Amino acid sequence: MVMRSKYKVVIIGGGIVGTATAFYLAKSGLNDVVVIEKEYLSSGSTGRCGGGIRQQWSEKSNVRLAIRSVKHFKEFQKEVGFDIEYFQGGYLLLAYTDEEVSLFEKNTKMQREEGLDVLMLSAKETAKRFPLIDLKGIKAAAYCPSDGHANPHLTTFAYAHAAKAMGVDFSTHTTALRILTQNERITGVVTDKGKIEAEIVVNAAGGYSREVGAMAGIDLPTESYKHQIFVTEPLEHMLDPLVISFENNFYIRQTKSGNFIMGQGSKDELPGHNIEPTWTFISEMTKKMPGIFPFLRNVRVLRHWAGLYNMSPDARPIIDRSKDLENFFYAVGFSGHGFMLAPAVGEAVAEWIIYGEPRSADLSDLSLERFEHGITKERNVV
Repeated sequence: MVMRSKYKVVIIGGGIVGTATAFYLAKSGLNDVVVIEKEYLSSGSTGRCGGGIRQQWSEKSNVRLAIRSVKHFKEFQKEVGFDIEYFQGGYLLLAYTDEEVSLFEKNTKMQREEGLDVLMLSAKETAKRFPLIDLKGIKAAAYCPSDGHANPHLTTFAYAHAAKAMGVDFSTHTTALRILTQNERITGVVTDKGKIEAEIVVNAAGGYSREVGAMAGIDLPTESYKHQIFVTEPLEHMLDPLVISFENNFYIRQTKSGNFIMGQGSKDELPGHNIEPTWTFISEMTKKMPGIFPFLRNVRVLRHWAGLYNMSPDARPIIDRSKDLENFFYAVGFSGHGFMLAPAVGEAVAEWIIYGEPRSADLSDLSLERFEHGITKERNVV
């Protein structure tokens, strides 16, 4: 594609948030848009994530965005026109401590008040529903049957393909170098393929959100951390929900093709952009997971990779329009959860650009200014 020298909107980042924003802009009639991506679509955090779609959060803002996103995921094939392997198999959150039980009880009460169908299960009820999991030591579980998962690559490509069909341009292998401003207003973006005049810039740069913010003179309090995942050979279908333990630090799901995807965080990881996978991760996971999921004992690992969690100080996204630079938007700091929130976020950011305000979601609690007044941290993060 030959990139033009002038667009109304430049979106920096070709992951799920950038492509969803482009799709909803075009759907609303604004297609004078280019998405620039320094590698290929879905090459960053999106394409390296586990693909989970969860509505069980400790903070209302995340719950509300996730509920809105699930409405879009349910209608995705009709709305966007592609099969993304979406499956509502639920999420099962395992509580191994009394503190977790209390937190889950508080969370599920709030989530039900927000309209989510979510249950607290006793240890016995959990064992009865999910007999293939070794639940030794659990005290309870939270279960939401309308949670699920999808294929992150297919979802990103679907949004991009549909946006292209409506006139949006995509320029991959194109690196943003500078954001141009004049009189505290966006005027364009300089890339390694030339200058683009623009009225509006959206920072959807995932793991590089802080660096892109700095190009515009905006200090975004985000840091990126490596998280690792591996995938096994396929087995017959046996696990509907994505299973998480915050205490034991893991998540696992089974794909449509039967493979098991699983990962964990590392408390010792330093911020940066290193995405080299490590033998330590493989060693820890292959020892830990078969003890909880006995059917994994003789299963082979096929592939192992790493990606970036772009973390905010409270593990909630920063979705805002800059107060210091006119027409600079950012949707960043998703803390490992951008894929599952992206439909609602892309829709809301597109509305903000077109109508001057987000109409489908209340983003007031996710502004950059919140960090000046004290924060409450999202607790449900692996």
